[in-house]
Amino acid sequence: MSIYLEGPGDVRARERAVTMAETLSVRALNRATLARQLLLDRQPVPVTDAVARLCGMQAQEPKPAFLGLWTRVEGFQVSDLHAAMQDRSLVRATMMRATLHIVTAADYTAFRTTMQPMLDGAMRVLGDRAKGLDLGQVVPAARELLGDRPRTFNDVRALLQEEFPDVNDRALGYAVRMCVPLIMVPTQDRWAFPRTAEFTLADTWLRNSPATVPAPDELMLRYLAAFGPASVADAQAWSGLSALGEVFERLRPGLRVFADDKGRELFDLPDAPRPDEQAPAPARFLPEFDSLVLAHADRRRVISDEDRPSLTTRNLRVRAVFLWDGFARGIWELAYKRKVATLTLRPFTPLSAAAIDALTTEGEALARFTEPDAKDTVVTVADA
Repeated sequence: MSIYLEGPGDVRARERAVTMAETLSVRALNRATLARQLLLDRQPVPVTDAVARLCGMQAQEPKPAFLGLWTRVEGFQVSDLHAAMQDRSLVRATMMRATLHIVTAADYTAFRTTMQPMLDGAMRVLGDRAKGLDLGQVVPAARELLGDRPRTFNDVRALLQEEFPDVNDRALGYAVRMCVPLIMVPTQDRWAFPRTAEFTLADTWLRNSPATVPAPDELMLRYLAAFGPASVADAQAWSGLSALGEVFERLRPGLRVFADDKGRELFDLPDAPRPDEQAPAPARFLPEFDSLVLAHADRRRVISDEDRPSLTTRNLRVRAVFLWDGFARGIWELAYKRKVATLTLRPFTPLSAAAIDALTTEGEALARFTEPDAKDTVVTVADA
């Protein structure tokens, strides 16, 4: 692997370029990102095309992806995502930031190898639990087990523990997740996956092996299409990959360069949408773990620095947020009891009457989608 070392002349040239670049306000970045994330207008596109345009959707749990597509795709039905998972055009697998994502089968095969250095680095979290772990032995053993038939990770850990009794069972399972390309097997469960799902080898499920050559340049172009304009630090935060500066230097001649309000360099595709910052942005509800709130190091284009601590719980769950005028203005929760679906808004600061009206209309529609058997839907607003 080549190592790019930036010289003094390169630094001065880059500083001059940033000084001359057009500055984009936080609000302009908000509108640009919302346009690409299908959040200014619901789009009448097939679900697989939508996921491709979004460059994947984080799916630590299965339900949020359905809600995230409902809020983005015109006429979306639960059956649409079920069908795409069953026909294998979409897959749920470990990808960006070593977390589960729903991505297109084409993107999985194209970019899974690109993620491997980050996945290898994630193994460091095992610490002392990795004692005695030999990937050269564990990975082939795991592939043999999963080649026989799909298995849950409880089964995989137990079987590997029999073969490697001196190695921590959680370390064995984690090593398989990070180092063996796997697909989670969909079912007919309501949200397409049971609580304890089975995994199978990616090349078996897709009848195609992941690309052997990493493609970081293409991945970064796809990232900009879905989340740009963005900085190198933003791209690293989204992907979990490090040292992407060299990639963006290779891409620089074909990109537009902007600056943010703090003078930081932002890259973008020349013809990507960048709506006027005053473009209207409708009330929208984002589910838990939505990639929009995780895709940048500087997240002010979606949520203020003051409100950002409210986004994540102590056990690292990413809360569901609602958008008003394009920005996260609070979190929301949905409870279903006695055939009544109650959606509660918990705003960060008091909401205007117009905001409450629009969010109530959108929230009632979301509640009906999520709980179709409800006899009534209610939207309430907690005190800010």
